[in-house]
Formats: sequence, structure tokens, C-alpha cells
Amino acid sequence: MKIVIIGSLAKGDEIRKSWLDWKPGYLKVLSQIPGVEINDGDEWQDESKPVITVGHDAQMIKICDVVIVNAEIKLGAGTAMEIMIAKYFSKPVITVLPRNSHHRRRDVWFEGKIIEDWIHPFIFVVSDAIIENIDQVYDQLDQLQKGKMSVKGISVIDDAITQYLKLISQK
Repeated sequence: MKIVIIGSLAKGDEIRKSWLDWKPGYLKVLSQIPGVEINDGDEWQDESKPVITVGHDAQMIKICDVVIVNAEIKLGAGTAMEIMIAKYFSKPVITVLPRNSHHRRRDVWFEGKIIEDWIHPFIFVVSDAIIENIDQVYDQLDQLQKGKMSVKGISVIDDAITQYLKLISQK
């Protein structure tokens, strides 16, 4: 099984000196799974070639079996795009998103209504599974291998538009 891990990365050599890299913890957990090959977008680091960088990351996602997203901290534009690329290729996306983090909050009020467990709508829609920590990935991978995980494709966008139009036509 080929797994791609994606998430926020420090940009620039100076920032990386003090940056706490989240990947070793993920690699430690995932490397314990027999038959797993792990790739991450940080393998290609020539940021002077942006088209090649995007090509590298898109190809990595295209040939993988599953994408695991670290959403424990605020996601950047690149990670968000990589998630959509995963949906374009109909790849399963397992998102690590703890409660009370940037993209998942408790008891959020919108328009006078409380949402007890608010998850950023775009993350919610494109994720095939949302877990709170990387240790929970074993169960999700098991569900995936047994064919018990429903994997969304790029049609989630059209589906969301359809649901929106249906809702507003009822008003």
C-alpha cells in the first residue's frame, strides 16, 4: 500500500531551523504497518521550479493508494490543493483533525445556531475519514482494505452545488 502524507511545511531554510517537523511522528506510526510504502511532498525541494513541484506532488498523489492529511495545524494553500488533486484522482483521504484545533472547533455559533462539533466545510466534504490522531489510522486503513470505506471523487463538488441549489429553490 502506497501512502502519501501531506500537511503544512515550513517555507524557507531559515524558518525550518526552528520548525517542529510533524512527519517523524507520522512516519513512526505508519512504518509499523506491514507492506506500506510512505511518500511525502517534502521529497522534492526545488522551489525554484514551481511547475515541477506541482507535477511532483500531483504524480505522487496519482500513484498512491491513500492520502493522509495532517490537519492538526492550519493548512496552507498547497495542502488544500493536494487534497483536491486527491479527489480529482478519486483517492481516499484520511484527515487527522483533532477537536479544538484550527479547522475543528467545539460549540461554534453561526447565525444564532450552535454547532457542537464544527469541522471546516471544505475539509469535511473532501475527507473520506476524519480521525483525531494518527494512532487511529490503523482502523481506517483496515476499513479501506476491506472495501468498507466509501471513497469520494471530484464529483463531491457537483454534489455540493446540487444540494445548495436544491436548498435555495425550497425557500
